[in-house]
Order: sequence, then C-alpha cells, then structure tokens
Amino acid sequence: MELYLLLHSLLMHAIAALVILVYIPICVPVKLLVRAFVKPRSKEDLRGKVVLITGASSGIGEHDMVSKTSCTCCIEPCMPSLCKRKREDYLELAYQYAKEGACLALVARRKQALKSVAAAALKRGAPDVLVFPADVTDAEQSRRAVEETVAHFGRLNHLVANAGIWSSCSFDQVTNITGFNKLMDVNFWGSVYPTYYALPHLKASRGKLVVSCSAAGTVATSRMAFYNASKAAQLRFYETLRTELGSEVGITIITAGYVESEITKGKGIQKGGEVAVNEEARDAQIGVFPVGRVETLCEIALEGIRNGDWYVTWPSLYRPMQLIACLAPEVLTWISYAMYKQEAAKGSRPLGQRILEATGAKKLFPPSLLHPLVKTE
Repeated sequence: MELYLLLHSLLMHAIAALVILVYIPICVPVKLLVRAFVKPRSKEDLRGKVVLITGASSGIGEHDMVSKTSCTCCIEPCMPSLCKRKREDYLELAYQYAKEGACLALVARRKQALKSVAAAALKRGAPDVLVFPADVTDAEQSRRAVEETVAHFGRLNHLVANAGIWSSCSFDQVTNITGFNKLMDVNFWGSVYPTYYALPHLKASRGKLVVSCSAAGTVATSRMAFYNASKAAQLRFYETLRTELGSEVGITIITAGYVESEITKGKGIQKGGEVAVNEEARDAQIGVFPVGRVETLCEIALEGIRNGDWYVTWPSLYRPMQLIACLAPEVLTWISYAMYKQEAAKGSRPLGQRILEATGAKKLFPPSLLHPLVKTE
C-alpha cells in the first residue's frame, strides 16, 4: 500500500511539473491569440435572448426616498445625493443586457424597486421585461420565478445569480452567531436554488450561467470570515458544476473586488446579526484599496459573458492578489494581519483605516459611497 501511494504521489508531482513547464508556456500565448483574433468574431448576439437576473432591485429603494427631484443624468427621478449612482451592485448589468436588446426577467424582494428597474431597462432597449417579486433564499419561490420566466418568454438563455449580502467584523466580536445564517442563505443558497430550477432550460437553449461571486472567494482577508466562506462555497460549487456540465451550459464567474455597491456603502450583517449600514466598518475594511465604478465592471463583465470567459476579475489589481493567495498564502496572512488587526487599546482602529484618514484617500471614493442611503431589510 505504501509503495502504491508513493507511486501515485510521484505521478501527480510529475503531472504538476509538466503543467507548469510545458502546458502553461504553450497555453498562454495560444489563449492570447484566441482572445485577440477569434473571440471578437464569435461574440454572442444577445438580441432577443432571455435573461433572468436575481437580486435585481439592489440599491434602488424607491419607496424609502423622502423627496425626489428630476435630473438630466438619470432616466428615473433620483435624489441629488445619489445622482448617477443609484444603480448598485450588478444592477447595471441588467441595463447592459437591455442595451444589447435582451429580454429581462427581474427577480428580487422589492416590487416597487423592480418596477423602476424594468422601466429603465425598457427605455434602454429591452424588448420586454418581466417583474417577479421573490426571495431566492426560498427554494419554492426560486422555482416559481424560473417557471414564470419560461412561461412568459418560452425559453431561458442566461441566468445571472446576483443576490448577495456582506459582513465585516472579527469573528471574536460576533455577539449573535446565528444571525449570520442569512449570509450563507443569500450568498450560497440564493444562487444554488435558482440554478437548480433553471438548469434544464439552460441546457435546452445551450445557455449560460453568470455568477456574481467575489475575489474574497480566494483571497481570505481579515474581518470577513463569514463572507469569505460563503463566496468560497459559491465559487467552488460553480467550478464543480462546470466540470459536470462541460459545454452544455457556459459558466462565467465574476470575481470582483471592491466596486461601488450597497456592500461598499457599508450595508451588511453587523456583529449582533442585524442588517444595517456601518460606514466605519466599511472604511476599516476597504482601507486604502481603490473602489471601482460599477458601470466599468459591468461593461467588462458583459464583454466576458459574450466571449464565454470562465472568469471576469476586476479591478485588475485583484488578479495578482489571487496569485499570491495561491502561491504564498503566508504573505497574504502577514499583510492582512498588519492591515486589519485592532490593538487592545480602546478607540484604536485598523492600520488601513488610519492610513485612509491620514492621507485623505477617502475623497477618492466614488460619490455613491459617501451617501449611504440604502435599504436595510
């Protein structure tokens, strides 16, 4: 038995060496040539395609706005403080699909907000938009959302699993451990349930799964143990699903870093288990890292989706971070500890937050992060 295990170990090390020394040097230039000359000619035409997007009301919150004014830069009325910035999370991706002529099915809990998104999507070019209020953490509601979409349009081409929630606090600061069950329900099961019911229809159309994951799925920084775990579970689930489906259904996983969203406004599950906006926790977590524009992310994401890319990572600075996490995890651990460790003295703040305050780098945050008017249910 020991000899048998030794032979297997030697074989696996030999295969790993061949991949590093032979496959990668050949594969990289071939991939670059394909990306430069083949993919631009074979992009998916989205006109008339049916796209179901979960978490599609994120950041709108129409009925919590006390006053509204009309402006020239947003299609719908908006508050001055949120002008040009009310399309949060990957909601902008819905509008990118609309501009390409796709039909949309929008799923989220906020009915009024969904109606606003639908109206904006129609004005941007979507031929038809279906609104279906549902909670994707409930399997039955996820099933009905998929069935209603197929009944209305007759098919399903893309599922965008977008619903998500965040948390940022040290594990030993948590005062209500069961309050974090919701995070796994939304981030993991909120993607898996609609995927389960959509998969037969996606197979029939040879469609695509688009997953709103996070760089946190591979880069385990401090203060986000639950969030990192939920995104790691989500990432590994869809990578495994890719091995099972082969070419039947394409899977594009968006592993974004910090971009403007309800998350980077500070909305998340607090240490007591309640959902609230905590700007201080947000500042401590983001620190000196730049926050990207959601429009840019979604333009890049849609390009990757149409090209059939397996992963879309943006801002690009998170790619080397993922490499470091894989090849030198101890370096990431040292940096994370230094940036996020809170001293025992009362009133102290993590190093990243202190640098942020001392340099005034917070002024470089997108305007939407400085006006955290978001719904907290």
